[in-house]
Amino acid sequence: MLEGLIGGLFNGISIGAVLLIVALGLAIVFGLMGVINLAHGELMMFGAYTTFVVQNAAKGIGGIAPEIYIFVALPLAFLVAAAVGLLLERTVIRYLYGRPLETLLATWGVSLIMIQFVRSVSWPMVIGLVIFSVLFLGGRWVLTRYTDWERVSQWANPILLGLSAAIALVAGFVINNAGSAEFVRPWFGARNVDVTPPTWLRGGISLGTTLQFP
Repeated sequence: MLEGLIGGLFNGISIGAVLLIVALGLAIVFGLMGVINLAHGELMMFGAYTTFVVQNAAKGIGGIAPEIYIFVALPLAFLVAAAVGLLLERTVIRYLYGRPLETLLATWGVSLIMIQFVRSVSWPMVIGLVIFSVLFLGGRWVLTRYTDWERVSQWANPILLGLSAAIALVAGFVINNAGSAEFVRPWFGARNVDVTPPTWLRGGISLGTTLQFP
């Protein structure tokens, strides 16, 4: 009975600590920026998938790499999550400071987009996004450099956006139909993926006959 109580208490503290960290992140962001970020969990999702990618790369390298990949995955996961958060702030949140209801709705929509992106991302999609970014940003750079951008921006922006999106969609469609099954297959899909810790992080410490701390 005592061992079961201690084990339950330990597990409760462990899970509660994770939830506390998430809640503190939400509270700090709201207190500093006046923003309710419902994409908070999806930012952690990007960090988790970064760890998964680093793990697979370590397995491909072999040797000692699968035992030490965690030291590369942890800082890289933070950097990727921070980069996605910065992109979210620059493109959406910065226009909604001090309006909690609007940020709640906007970040909820962004969270759904992030989830579907991770499920669907593949080489054709990535190539299409790169083509769109190069065309749109390159076109804007040319126009701002060689034209009166303030005068033409009202009609130039929609045209650039439409043309870039159309070309990127056609390119992605052609690549998707012409590529091999392995090339066009989604990187992750909707299935669960496994992050395997190094052997020295597995198992637990046994106390007594039934009590084990992971």
